[in-house]
Amino acid sequence: MPAPPLDATLLPRPTKARARSGQFTFTADTCLRVGEGAEGAARLLRTLLAPAAGLPLRPADDAEVVLALDPDLTGLGHEGYGLTVGPHSVLLRAARLTGLLRGVQTIRQLLPVRALARTPQRGVRWTLPCAEITDVPRHPWRGAMLDVARHFQPVEYLRRYVDLLALHKINVFHLHLTDDQGWRMPVTAYPELTEIGGHRTQSMTGPTGDDFDGIAHSGAYTRAELAGLVAYASARGVTVMPEIEMPGHVRAALAARPGLGNDPGRSLEVWTRWGVCDTVLGVHDEVLDFCRTVLEEVMELFPSPYLHIGGDECPLTEWERSPLARARIAAEGLSGPADLHRWFLGRIGDFLVRNGRRPVGWAENGTELPAGFTVMAWRDPAHVLAAARRGHDVINAHYRATYLDYPQSAGPQEPPGQPGAVVGLRDVHGHDPVPEGAAPDVAARVLGTQAQMWTEFAATPERLEYLSYPRMCALADRGWSGPTEWGDFRSRLDLHTTRLDALEVRRHA
Repeated sequence: MPAPPLDATLLPRPTKARARSGQFTFTADTCLRVGEGAEGAARLLRTLLAPAAGLPLRPADDAEVVLALDPDLTGLGHEGYGLTVGPHSVLLRAARLTGLLRGVQTIRQLLPVRALARTPQRGVRWTLPCAEITDVPRHPWRGAMLDVARHFQPVEYLRRYVDLLALHKINVFHLHLTDDQGWRMPVTAYPELTEIGGHRTQSMTGPTGDDFDGIAHSGAYTRAELAGLVAYASARGVTVMPEIEMPGHVRAALAARPGLGNDPGRSLEVWTRWGVCDTVLGVHDEVLDFCRTVLEEVMELFPSPYLHIGGDECPLTEWERSPLARARIAAEGLSGPADLHRWFLGRIGDFLVRNGRRPVGWAENGTELPAGFTVMAWRDPAHVLAAARRGHDVINAHYRATYLDYPQSAGPQEPPGQPGAVVGLRDVHGHDPVPEGAAPDVAARVLGTQAQMWTEFAATPERLEYLSYPRMCALADRGWSGPTEWGDFRSRLDLHTTRLDALEVRRHA
């Protein structure tokens, strides 16, 4: 049987790929010539090939494998690369280091699948098919959100999560660090946020079931762990974007610091229910000072140009009855509690902008976030268009195609998930980040797409991977490659699942 076409073996599919005759073989004597600025790509290539192949890939001026940066290759943009494989040489070029890192992942996929194993593999010829590849992503934002607030995950697993994102050329790791059910971000100025807010007790009242966790749960990261994660991801071309929820989804923070709420004398516990909690931040000056202090420490740890502050699902009940909230509404000349929500986000957004960051928020209708925010639209594709028309940059995170906590099949073997209809592999593959009918200027504001993994029903790494793969493969392919025929994607995925198996990914069949 003839071998499949070169671009039919890669996921995501490259922009242009042409097979040539012959193979290049890595041996213990194969060396690297590393151009100025390409050192990070060389380190990554050695790191990725070491466990299975054990290749030293020593540096040499007359090396067979060349990694080179050329700023004049402007057509490749920030992440594109060119890869030329001949029988006796390999040349990987890009305009930016990130492009070289993407090309390293392509080399990894072109090698025999056993190159992805985590243990030494004997008796394998480490060959690359000869080829010419030019590859540029369709969309600049290809993200994956992981909620560690509801179920904490150790930093060792977060690194594995990053490794899998990088293999699929996903470039943003959105880390959801705080919510009603837990606060995982260390804040030196407020240690009680993790000392109290990082722990929830077993629910002792009310019914058990889908609306309750029912299990005591704890966890928080150290500053060193998060700084190490950021560096680890950066070395793989992945940006870690933190999310600190406000002004809603803050029950864990209010359990630690009741004075930040609308009833400062009230004693609260970290929430044990799922859903939307009606306790929210107050709007007095102490709250704004708190938010700024927390975000200053977040910015110290996370150099991401984008910083997510949540912003959605903020019940107005407490503000409607709070004297302090009503006083703030009057003092600011606002129309009411709904306008107060926009005012709050505007104050926080302005603070981030003054510090050189771009605020990101969830949008329930596409029109409620202040100017300057990047909108993460999740409810309806029409909200993507509404936000873009208002001048926002937008990430299309439509829940019916990108929320991977929903069941992926209706079969009896499918474990419990978020209540709702199935989000199947084909739903994810068919999700176009740019909604139909978008004018060119509106389409240009759609940065891309992102998968979401909320963890009410996913407590373990095994469950996270089962829900993520192979649906994450479909999102990665659509975000990088653009639209592809279902049959084309399905045939490439069938080959790609052997790579997932080599990496011991616990995937849906």
